[in-house]
Amino acid sequence: MSEDSREVLQRFLDNLFRDCGRVSRLDVIIRAETLDLDADLLPIIANLPSAGSYTRQRLADQINSAIVGHGLSRQYGTVD
Repeated sequence: MSEDSREVLQRFLDNLFRDCGRVSRLDVIIRAETLDLDADLLPIIANLPSAGSYTRQRLADQINSAIVGHGLSRQYGTVD
């Protein structure tokens, strides 16, 4: 994944939380598909636990954990 793609993932989170403090799992999935994130990331987003809603930190933790768990941290790094 290029540096630009890493920035896309970070911008994805920035845009999700631009106007609110919490987002639903469904919002995250729809926006990930709309943004056309990399094919490796879409299953990670689709398999987020359905916990109602996420704060930015909780969502970043979930995404980072899944990226590491799938062995993709070298490609995708982490988000905050």
